[in-house]
Amino acid sequence: MNSTCLLSGREGRLARLRMNRPEVRNALSRELCRALIEETDRANEDHSIGAILLEGEGPVFCAGMDLNEDLAGNLGALHAELFSLGARLTKPMVAAVQGAAIAGGLGIALNAHVVVAGSTARFGLTETRIGLWPYTIYPAVVAAVGRRAAMELAISARIVDAETALRLGLVEHVVPPHELQARTVEIAMALANGSGQAVANGLRYVREIAEFGIAEILQHAVRKRAQAEGDADFAEGVRAFREKRAPQWPSHKV
Repeated sequence: MNSTCLLSGREGRLARLRMNRPEVRNALSRELCRALIEETDRANEDHSIGAILLEGEGPVFCAGMDLNEDLAGNLGALHAELFSLGARLTKPMVAAVQGAAIAGGLGIALNAHVVVAGSTARFGLTETRIGLWPYTIYPAVVAAVGRRAAMELAISARIVDAETALRLGLVEHVVPPHELQARTVEIAMALANGSGQAVANGLRYVREIAEFGIAEILQHAVRKRAQAEGDADFAEGVRAFREKRAPQWPSHKV
């Protein structure tokens, strides 16, 4: 999709996506939702990319759904596709949150595998303030903070600060605002340069065991471990360890 609402760039093995609607606090229009889906899927399928960095232009990461658009039509299906990105990706995604991630903005942030927040950032599920439950966002919130904390955030519609978000599990890192970009790029680059094969296998495994009981998880783990022991990245990792050198991951070669 050729759209100015989402800017895309590349730094080595890192794909950078930047929501570009600062005049409306990067509100999630239909066009922006579709662009996010298409560009993340494209990056996920590109073997030369190791990780994805999601950012927002301007002082606010994302204020949620664009309420100035016509809300008729099957908007729920589009949001369901958008807010399940994290479950589909086989490459790590990192979100850099400045200002605020509210409602759908929190939903898209939580579809990243790592969320880095500026210390002045704010987070909230505010849908009940407009008479709506955060249906399509809710599973990602439950996965991050657990059922009771997710329910309380949704029914209270309260806004929490970055330190509270860290304590709840909405974010993994809180940094000074002036360090947000550099720190997030550093984290994302480190993920991009890891074993793409191991990470992809691991993310699939995490998705596969979501509904398993402990016995099934362990049985599946044994099968997956046996498969992984035949992977080229594993063989190289062992050789590099024994030879006391940095690994040259075969999965990075296109």
